[in-house]
Amino acid sequence: MAKDAQEAIATAKFIRVSPNKARQVTNLIRGRHVDDARRVLRFSERAAARPLAKVLESAIANAEHNRELPGDELVVVRTWVDEGPTLRRFRPRAMGRATRIRKRTCHISVVVGRLASEGS
Repeated sequence: MAKDAQEAIATAKFIRVSPNKARQVTNLIRGRHVDDARRVLRFSERAAARPLAKVLESAIANAEHNRELPGDELVVVRTWVDEGPTLRRFRPRAMGRATRIRKRTCHISVVVGRLASEGS
């Protein structure tokens, strides 16, 4: 959670991407400046990059509007991915059997905060 007034949070829930695959993309932007994070997500070919970019943009907008933080001083403080509910589907197999297909979902959270200045 955003602990102080220098941070803003955004969350997207029930995203139809596997949590493990989404975590691989969140690891790419953690600790980066928001402009660098946007660039990384724009050129990433992973399926989780697009929803993560939307969450990042929402967190930046929350910081600018709700917390009145300047957008050019923001960094990605924390990102995490929680597992959501699993959709279960069935696939027909040989001899009248069926196997379970698990379509996993996730909840993506991004916290952005002000870049720590050297003077303070």
